[in-house]
Amino acid sequence: WCLVYQCLGDDYGNLNQVFRQYRPSVPVSVHEGLEIDASGITHVSCVNFQDLCQELHRSMNNWLASGGFLSIELQLRSIIDPTDALQVIIETDDELLRRLPWHRWNLVSDFPFAETSVSHLEYKRNLSAKVSAGRRQVRILMVLGHEKDLAKTQSIFPSLDDLEVVYLVNPTRAELTTQLWHPAGWDLLFFDDCDWGITDQYPSEYNDHCLPIHTLESALKAAVDNGLQLAIFNSGDGLGLASVLRKLQIPIVVVMRLPLPSQIADAFFGNFLSAFAGEQLSLYLAVQQARRKLQGVEDEFPGASWLPMICVNPAVEPPLWLQLGRHPQAYSNSDHSATHSSQLNLKCA
Repeated sequence: WCLVYQCLGDDYGNLNQVFRQYRPSVPVSVHEGLEIDASGITHVSCVNFQDLCQELHRSMNNWLASGGFLSIELQLRSIIDPTDALQVIIETDDELLRRLPWHRWNLVSDFPFAETSVSHLEYKRNLSAKVSAGRRQVRILMVLGHEKDLAKTQSIFPSLDDLEVVYLVNPTRAELTTQLWHPAGWDLLFFDDCDWGITDQYPSEYNDHCLPIHTLESALKAAVDNGLQLAIFNSGDGLGLASVLRKLQIPIVVVMRLPLPSQIADAFFGNFLSAFAGEQLSLYLAVQQARRKLQGVEDEFPGASWLPMICVNPAVEPPLWLQLGRHPQAYSNSDHSATHSSQLNLKCA
């Protein structure tokens, strides 16, 4: 699954790497009954790819239903209210566990309002962060790493009076840094690269079109201290990027396991905003809805709905749309009709 879009005509490379990657964490063999040429595979059909996804889904759930963990799952099922919006947070520092498609865990998929996220075992609240004062609009910074039809991109946003969007198209490092330091602050950051991107690698390991994340640390930290609540990255190895971003204490980061095609990333972000801002859903449910809608493009982009992943700081409560860019006192629970939510933290040391 972690080679999702390469079935669109690119070289798959050696699929044994996928199986080796999961063998330490998932004792159930994910390649039972599948024959793989050790010399490498240069093409896999979408049908075969779906078979691999189903095999991983089955194997992961067999593993989670084995041993002492099954009794834990049964206890959880007995206390979960199926009408609650459930935030399932997998707290682990194991990179393989973080990469599992947790949204396909039967415990999660059996509850319609449950959505998964991952975090590290250690986390803390950012005490220096502040809520932007004196603003009546939610501010979004859209960083686009390539030339595109801005009018088409702008059409993804719902019609909202309290929304201000600033676009940066293929910006220089100086231009991006200047905007991240903007004194008015930002509530949401959306980064869509494809041709130009942010990477978690250091200079010896990236090409001329990639900007290592460590060169933006001060600017991103300033944005967080100035009220940044959510960052969505469609760039490179998303989970690797999220691990690097952890020390910046961005409350919520949504990454793609692998980059989505630009038009699909735009659709995901537009669907997320429609649910989050238009329907006033919780952040978790808005991501869930946007992710599920990606199933509509999976004939052309197999596995697209498996790519978005929420990375959180459990010490910070996810904001509602009505809380962005405002004093907390300006918000009241009576101001919206969100489903009652609960949080389930699972520590995997």
